[in-house]
Amino acid sequence: VQLQASGGGLVQAGDSLRLSCAASGGTFRSYTVGWFRQAPGKEREFVAAIRMNGDFTYYSDSVKGRFTISRDNAKNTVFLQMGSLKPEDTAVYYCAASRTVILSALRDFRSYNTWGQGTQVTVSS
Repeated sequence: VQLQASGGGLVQAGDSLRLSCAASGGTFRSYTVGWFRQAPGKEREFVAAIRMNGDFTYYSDSVKGRFTISRDNAKNTVFLQMGSLKPEDTAVYYCAASRTVILSALRDFRSYNTWGQGTQVTVSS
């Protein structure tokens, strides 16, 4: 499967933004999908993940209650709805997919073997 992330942009603190991760070339419903982000000079950070059929979601503490991950398998797309954005949310956001990642490894970027190209999110104060 190939992934294409989109939806990034420049917003102000407190605004909302929705990222999309569109998949092609595979059986998308067989994949767990995660969102990660990386700010300049920092390590890649787990943001959120959603299991294959959407029955389980998991968030980092830094975004819990502000971000919502969802998926539409009919459209081969995973969404990351981001609300109450903060300047510290500024980063390049990547979506990633795996058919074999286990629950205990959802936060580990090494568990995902397919990555999208990233989309820039910039939150101004």
